[in-house]
Amino acid sequence: MIPHALSAFRAVPCLLLIASATGLAQPLSAQSFPTQTITFQVAFAAGGIADVVARLVGQRLSERLAHTVVVENRGGAGGNLAAKAVSGAAPDGHTILVTTTSLAVNETATRNKGFSADDLRAVAIVAFSPDVLAVHPSNPAKDLREFVKSGKSFTYGSAGVGTGPHIGAEYFFREVAKVQALHVPFTGGAPAVAAAVGNHVDAIVLTLPTVVPPITQGLLHGIGLASPTRNSAVPDVPTYGEMGFPNVYSGSWVGFFAPAKTPDAIVTKLNAEINAIMQEPQVQQKLKTIGFDVMIKTVAEASDYFRSEVASWGKMIRAIGYSSD
Repeated sequence: MIPHALSAFRAVPCLLLIASATGLAQPLSAQSFPTQTITFQVAFAAGGIADVVARLVGQRLSERLAHTVVVENRGGAGGNLAAKAVSGAAPDGHTILVTTTSLAVNETATRNKGFSADDLRAVAIVAFSPDVLAVHPSNPAKDLREFVKSGKSFTYGSAGVGTGPHIGAEYFFREVAKVQALHVPFTGGAPAVAAAVGNHVDAIVLTLPTVVPPITQGLLHGIGLASPTRNSAVPDVPTYGEMGFPNVYSGSWVGFFAPAKTPDAIVTKLNAEINAIMQEPQVQQKLKTIGFDVMIKTVAEASDYFRSEVASWGKMIRAIGYSSD
């Protein structure tokens, strides 16, 4: 009996080693995480919505984890450059992609991007802001209904070809409102706003935070919000549904993604920390002021939401026949 007992005892360390090697001991990795600087790879330039959220979360996450969080802007290829880099990074939780709806859009719109959405996993999707259609105050249309039923073709600007606002607007004009609209792409939100303020295009469609200042200052007139409900940053702007176009929703969320093979325990820990930050009153107020609604989702909920977004945007992209390659 004694030799058997000794054999069983000696086998325990071996089993622990096997468990560690096969990933069964993942909770231990979460306990020690992080072990080095965490890098947020932001898929767009400084000052954009992804950058604003990344820096807000990064500062608080650094304080909560007692480790440095560095924000690096790696714009290019409509968000694909940073997404590809993170998809190939070490799956240890120290390299995180911060991106927008573009990740879901590009899964259908860009076929040869060098990676797939399956190469990434959602850590947290934390904020959403709808697209808004705005016109110059001199436009005779009082609301979206009058604007699209005026019977004439018109021009509308966006922050670029293949962006969420472009896809959403094109789908709305072609498939829902059934009107002629010529897209005028700009190199970003600021140039598009400048063109609308100068009355050089009939309308612009952009994610709300970019347009909140000119709307509140009276430089532009917001006539439609692609959201189920109004937004407190621009409470006087009606939704598409209120104007007779129900179930027209488009906008941009901001999410955090890790390489696909990042252990569950690390992803869960990051999700919990980021969600805790998003529930802080001062964080919520700052985002609410610029037009964001905070979203709190578990890892599973974030994953499901992302998959539904890929499907939804895919439907719109196929309907309008858009492809970037």
